[in-house]
Amino acid sequence: MSVIFHQTNQAEDMKNMRTLIANRPQILRLRRAFWVMSLAVVFVSSSLPLVSAGEVIELRTGQKLEGDVLKEQDGALYLDIGVDIVKIPLNQIRRREVIKAEGAASVNTPLPGQTKKLYQTAELPRASIKDLSQKYGEGVVLVQTPGGLGSGFIINDRGFCVTNCHVIEKETRIAVTIFHQAAGGEFARRRIDNVRIVALNPFFDLALLEIPKQDDLKFKPVYLTEADDEREGDEVFAIGNPLGLERSVSQGIVSTRNRNVKGLVYIQTTADINPGNSGGPLFNSRGEVVGVTNMKLLFAEGLGFAIPAAYLKLFLDHHEAYAYDANNPNTGYRFLDPPRRRVAGPPPEKAAETP
Repeated sequence: MSVIFHQTNQAEDMKNMRTLIANRPQILRLRRAFWVMSLAVVFVSSSLPLVSAGEVIELRTGQKLEGDVLKEQDGALYLDIGVDIVKIPLNQIRRREVIKAEGAASVNTPLPGQTKKLYQTAELPRASIKDLSQKYGEGVVLVQTPGGLGSGFIINDRGFCVTNCHVIEKETRIAVTIFHQAAGGEFARRRIDNVRIVALNPFFDLALLEIPKQDDLKFKPVYLTEADDEREGDEVFAIGNPLGLERSVSQGIVSTRNRNVKGLVYIQTTADINPGNSGGPLFNSRGEVVGVTNMKLLFAEGLGFAIPAAYLKLFLDHHEAYAYDANNPNTGYRFLDPPRRRVAGPPPEKAAETP
């Protein structure tokens, strides 16, 4: 019985082998089709979301490739897409985007040879306002001038800072107070003087400043939103210095994202905005800057307004057109120091007048 059973299995194996050989052309065609489909999946349209981790290369023709960048050499980028290594000329690349694991941040980085932007955009994961204010609070600063104070936020690690134009209007002596986290997690104050004015745009009410580099301090920038997709009811919060009360956090929602005020579109929000908040960031629930807090209606609560991030990015991308000229007497006032007393003491008394 055992011999017959073994012979029967061998006969079936021979039959299966002949069937496999007969169908080999069809199997090869299926393999070719699967290979073509694998390559076709790599080229995805701009509207389809990419879910796997890696780096996304967007071509000038609109297609996107996803994979690991191996090297950049001789004007080309070598990308490992899993089934093959693709050589892409750098002049055919429109943008590169780093995609991290699900729930992690996605930060856009500039290409080699392109003009480095002053800011970075990102798609960050959602988190609580408590965690976000603790994480990005270091990027919010206090802007001080002889005429008053306001808020601002750092946009890169070189110390460039954004605020409202009316905060520093007609001023040249500007100081910035940075709140950085110490070793124990507490925030420490650092005042930095001689802040330089880089660009001014009174129409958008925006100003770009440069904080002098500090050898023992690393600037912590915030990220601008990439999507600009805020809608009515979305949660937002502001960090600023209202009436000099440092690092105050206020929470609200987007009342409307297209409120027309004197020909400009503003984000209307219920987050409390008071004098001293001007120039500070308005964050969404992911910690991305969606606007620059700008003004509120007097004698009313819950009616605050912020300059949309789209206006801010337009101003930063073309900041050379709004460059500040210190030699132009119309760009600000110079405050001279008062003369010092030669002898310390009370002022001299006036001589008595004789009738």
